[in-house]
Amino acid sequence: MNIFKDSKILASSGVFLTFACAGFAASSGSPFYGDPPDKNHPWAVHDQNRPQPKIVTPGTFSTPEQAGKPPADARVLFDGTDLAKWESTKEGNPPAKWLVKDGYMEVTATGDIRTTEKFGDCQLHVEWAPPGEVKGDSQGRGNSGIFLMGLVEVQVLDSYNNLTYADGHAASVYGVNPPLANALRPPGTFQVYDIVFRRPIYKNNQLVDPGYVTVFVNGVLAQDHTPLEGPTGHMGRSRSRPFPEKGPLVLQDHGNPTRFRNIWYRELPPRAIEGGTDGMLTEEATTAKRQQTAAAIRLDAASLKNPSNPMPEMLRWMESLVYEKDEAVAQKVEKMAAAYLEGVIALPADKIGSKRDEVRHLSSVFKYLIRFKILPAEFAPAAATEELIKKQGWDKRRP
Repeated sequence: MNIFKDSKILASSGVFLTFACAGFAASSGSPFYGDPPDKNHPWAVHDQNRPQPKIVTPGTFSTPEQAGKPPADARVLFDGTDLAKWESTKEGNPPAKWLVKDGYMEVTATGDIRTTEKFGDCQLHVEWAPPGEVKGDSQGRGNSGIFLMGLVEVQVLDSYNNLTYADGHAASVYGVNPPLANALRPPGTFQVYDIVFRRPIYKNNQLVDPGYVTVFVNGVLAQDHTPLEGPTGHMGRSRSRPFPEKGPLVLQDHGNPTRFRNIWYRELPPRAIEGGTDGMLTEEATTAKRQQTAAAIRLDAASLKNPSNPMPEMLRWMESLVYEKDEAVAQKVEKMAAAYLEGVIALPADKIGSKRDEVRHLSSVFKYLIRFKILPAEFAPAAATEELIKKQGWDKRRP
């Protein structure tokens, strides 16, 4: 929330805060105006101390003829050149034996394959194509599967003009939930799956978050935050049980020469329930984050000490109180504010006007802190500030 300093990254107690530069603060308004943190939210609304989103250079979209480029932070699992990041699921995990040709891999009746890399919550991108020559029907046509963590299957099937059971169509969470739409292109054409996966979370063997799967097929929503009920399976209902933190991505060999290309994923940050800092946190986690933020701001405030310009330091001390009440800091703020106002009042008549906007801003900060009971209603410097503003006529609009 510091509107007086250049951009700065400050680390304290393992917390990294990006403090906004003056230009950013000026364009986004006063830092003391959004609802403050509460018992379940460590950040104020529009909080300029809240970590900025990371910058990711986007990739390019695929066409049926040409695979697109992954975003800059993606971990590529298959780029069309080799199967170095894949292995067989057979005993001993020998090297994967699927065919690699012309930028794709193809099932070759040698068994399922999986990634050597393990991961959990992710944004996953997979492109696949059923055979161009239509053979068989229902589950016997272009059948394969994408198993998230090796446990939850998103069905791969040539569902183009092909009836089968609803929870076995392409983009179904197999045996659990049918797709919202059948958005497949004709056989022999590459289809695009974009999947958002959140694994189930257990604590003390008790389910606290069931996990979810969202799937887009060729840009059409097919699974809308579908809750999980445990691992999926054939003919058997899912049974709830704990998942590991990470697992491999498995591609199924179902006997059909299905092709895959352009497979990549992006790791997702932890949810609030597992230690993330966004969303509604537990009171304990919120308190800890607020304390860390307050400590970082106070460390920054101490670095701003400048008797000839005390306002930046004073505002930072005030700001720290938004995250954590501290009587010593409140007393420090009271003394600094009193000294600042005395200095302004002592200025010659032709100089005091230069402090108009600064004093008015200080008044708005006091009002914010008192409104949310961060400072007491009878806070003396607040009353003195209002008195000064009225005496100087700074409460009136300029002509």
